[in-house]
Amino acid sequence: MQFRALLPAILISSPLICSPALRAATPCENLASLTLPATTVVAAASIAAGAFPAPAGRGPGAEAVYKALPAFCRVAATLKPTGDSEIKIEVWMPASGWNGKLQAVGNGAWAGTISYPAMATALAAGYAAASTDTGHEGNSPAFIAGHPEKLVDFAWRAVHEMTVAAKGVIAAYYDGGPKYSYWNGCSTGGRQALTEAQRFPADYDGIVAGAPANYTTRLQAIQIQIAQATHRDEASYIPPVKYAAIHQAVLDKCDALDGVKDGVLENPTRCKFDPKVLECKGADGPSCLTAPQVELVRKVYAGLVSARTGQNIFPGIQPGSELGWQMLSGPKPMDYAVDMYRLAAFHDPAWDYLKFDADTDVARAEKQIGALMNSIEPNIMPFLSHGKLLQYHGWSDPGIPPESSVNYYQSVAAELGGTAKVKDSYRLFMVPGMFHCGGGDGTSTFDMVAALDKWVTSGKPPEQIPASRVRAGKVDRTRPLCPYPQAAVYKGSGSVDEAGNFVCRAGK
Repeated sequence: MQFRALLPAILISSPLICSPALRAATPCENLASLTLPATTVVAAASIAAGAFPAPAGRGPGAEAVYKALPAFCRVAATLKPTGDSEIKIEVWMPASGWNGKLQAVGNGAWAGTISYPAMATALAAGYAAASTDTGHEGNSPAFIAGHPEKLVDFAWRAVHEMTVAAKGVIAAYYDGGPKYSYWNGCSTGGRQALTEAQRFPADYDGIVAGAPANYTTRLQAIQIQIAQATHRDEASYIPPVKYAAIHQAVLDKCDALDGVKDGVLENPTRCKFDPKVLECKGADGPSCLTAPQVELVRKVYAGLVSARTGQNIFPGIQPGSELGWQMLSGPKPMDYAVDMYRLAAFHDPAWDYLKFDADTDVARAEKQIGALMNSIEPNIMPFLSHGKLLQYHGWSDPGIPPESSVNYYQSVAAELGGTAKVKDSYRLFMVPGMFHCGGGDGTSTFDMVAALDKWVTSGKPPEQIPASRVRAGKVDRTRPLCPYPQAAVYKGSGSVDEAGNFVCRAGK
């Protein structure tokens, strides 16, 4: 992590205005000599308000986000819990107005970089923020071969080591650690969230787990199987131009099942859609499907199925997700899934996904990496006895089957005595119409961290979470998100774009 040249120390010109309890006990630059176990602080710099430069390649609008940041102390460190570990972390701490809490943020896919945008969001909300690259550079699996300890770092160790070190840095700067510590992540970050709850229940007081990729061996298997079904015979491939027709046919069949036609399926598991209605009667075209394409649609929805027994091994993608099918059923398979099997399960860069066999290959993956990568332990009472877990998942997620979140939630409830036993510490919110971690036609703008913080500090669980849909920079719909198995039900009058006309209840 080389930001000494990039970011020279910038002394804050105004005095700290935080309360005495939160006043920095150590000047930021002095943290460069901080001693923590297996930790080397490589840089510590005071950053003036608006002076943090947007990291390269962050897209339009990134500069404005960082220019709005308050003054903060930026610390970068390298952690070496093993001889082959090189875990980079950063900790950002508000120079004034700290809310007394830590928010650590997760990664996506193979990680390999500090999650700067999420850190910026946390810092702007008054939190001390922390992030890690999980022990390697670059969002690729190139680090795996010959480095088993680096795979352990990626799987679970880096996040825990970062958490311990971040608390140490915060304690040195403010002369006291955070009163509450939260984790916030989606996708890989959601897997990291559940890993923390299962392996290190004392690390956090509250955890947000979005669309968790926590059943690695089976999740990557269904992602590979969909790609295999798409490309084993290229006649099955569905050009993206046809996605809209499939999606519209799904809405025509199922949109009204939840009591309101609004372009979103409140609970797509109730949708019994047969893609044969789209089979071409004559020549192929953008609004119809060939017979092989009809079969592919069925396989996408069906999930991971054993060819020998017919048993469903892992759920499929839900109706309503069709506009995002390029993620798994596009011109090439999802790299993350194939690479996980090639390099971690088979240790063979030449392994061919077209030869994937669910009956043998999933078993091999679970033997090779299941204990390392899968975060499916249902007994999380050591965490729930003191902490709060808020999980969410988009019903229209085209990459991680949303029922995987439902299945994990139900497994925890079954293990711990039923939903009544866990509802005060663990709640799942399914988001109708939302794609992977955001986007889609649903109300995918919401603040899970604020809901978690209120829950942790007040002890009262969220009965609903306000959500909105933003298009062209404007809110055009609001809805309540409801704790599973409840859903938002239309009261029968008023605009379907206003949250006040819906109520959370079970049944639809």
